[in-house]
Amino acid sequence: MMETLRRHWFSNVRADVLSGLVVALALIPEALAFSVIAGVDPAVGLYASFSMAVVIAIAGGRPAMISAATGAMALLMVGLVRDHGLQYLLAATILTGVLQILWGALRLGNLMRLVSRSVVTGFVNALAILIFMAQIPELTGENARPVVYAIALGGLAIIYLFPRIPKVGKVIPSPMVCIIVMTAVSMIMGLDVHQVGDMGELPDSLPIFLLPDIPWNFETLQIIFPTALTLSVVGLLESMMTATIVDDLTDTGSDKNRECRGQGIANIATGFLGGMAGCGMIGQTVINVKSGGRTRLSTMVAGIGVLVFVVFLGPWVAQIPMAALAAVMIMVSIGTFDWASIRDIPKKPLTTNIVMLATVAVVVATHNLALGVLVGVLLASLFFANKIGRILHIDSSLSEEDPQQRIYRVSGQVFFASSTRFAEAFDLKEDIDRVRIDVSRAHFWDITAVEILDRIVMKFRREGTEVEVVGLNEASQTMVDRFSVHDKSDGIIEPGGH
Repeated sequence: MMETLRRHWFSNVRADVLSGLVVALALIPEALAFSVIAGVDPAVGLYASFSMAVVIAIAGGRPAMISAATGAMALLMVGLVRDHGLQYLLAATILTGVLQILWGALRLGNLMRLVSRSVVTGFVNALAILIFMAQIPELTGENARPVVYAIALGGLAIIYLFPRIPKVGKVIPSPMVCIIVMTAVSMIMGLDVHQVGDMGELPDSLPIFLLPDIPWNFETLQIIFPTALTLSVVGLLESMMTATIVDDLTDTGSDKNRECRGQGIANIATGFLGGMAGCGMIGQTVINVKSGGRTRLSTMVAGIGVLVFVVFLGPWVAQIPMAALAAVMIMVSIGTFDWASIRDIPKKPLTTNIVMLATVAVVVATHNLALGVLVGVLLASLFFANKIGRILHIDSSLSEEDPQQRIYRVSGQVFFASSTRFAEAFDLKEDIDRVRIDVSRAHFWDITAVEILDRIVMKFRREGTEVEVVGLNEASQTMVDRFSVHDKSDGIIEPGGH
């Protein structure tokens, strides 16, 4: 018990505390921006970031992963907030959590095994591009001034050069040094630049427990259920992808089903504390890991840090230049992008590259991470089915004992993608009396496979040819028994086995 506690919480204290503080500073402007997107008060996004991070640190299945209010979730709330108001959003957040606990109990986290590596790579690259694109407004338009560029470039110089300083460079995360130094420079010189405080008013009080002020009836459920269902699915998808990325970055495993349940518990707590629904944040999680965060303590510090900074240090936090935070996020985008995936494009199969690039294109074009992953998974599945469908070999020869009998030998997988090749292998017009189809080295996977077998048998019989199918394994025999339509009582199909 004590060893587990130490490993998950206190095995990396100094780095976890410092990385958590860096993440807290990065979370504040994003929470403010996401609140604006959702059409709610800034406090709703900030309280959500505090609550989600603190609860997931305890209940989640992936140490060092950051959960908070996110842009993808905020976009899904706009209609509900516009039509019904904040109280219905809080109820939808609670219902989102209930649904996510249900998905975790059903072990839907195991479905991450269906997401191929090319989809994950495309997801990561698209996210890196979106993170970079999100910083462009801070460096263009009204902000396109030399002083802004000086802060951003100075921040990047600190981020990449500070770690080279002996001893101290390895002790303090360079993003934190960047934020502190650039804020101090801005305050001392009185620079007129876009600051965190310009994003919205920071709350000056702690969140309190409250019940959403709505009618608790079936009509309310009809209003909030569609939004809650969408939030629960998108939130878990992003959280599972984030957990997978952290697994890769840290060479450690995670409990995806526990993470599903943890996200649900965190969203329920967030709804009762006046926050909007949230999920795993890949950008902030990468900041945490790159800054040295490895345990649950880093996530806890990030959550508590958000609350402490905005409630007790609000006047100071409000003066952080957005250009300094943009420099941190540019560092994150550069570090997140899988540059090797571009270098290795000529070496990888065409289908792998298509899946990766399609995922990137859809995510960047729609700013919808879930849609991009869905497109990537569908493409990967289609390419896989096409590839497996080609692993089918059928040869035939006349029987040595009976020249009027042709024996077909089937090897491979028979399912919807290979059914056409299966049908084309049989000569239905050949002038013979008997046909024997040996499937002892084949497997019939779906109804399409059974239907094509039915069709072959019945077409042979219409030509006056006797048909015998032998060698069906147990699973294939079960499929045939349940779904075939031709007469089986006459010995047409006989089970065999392998």
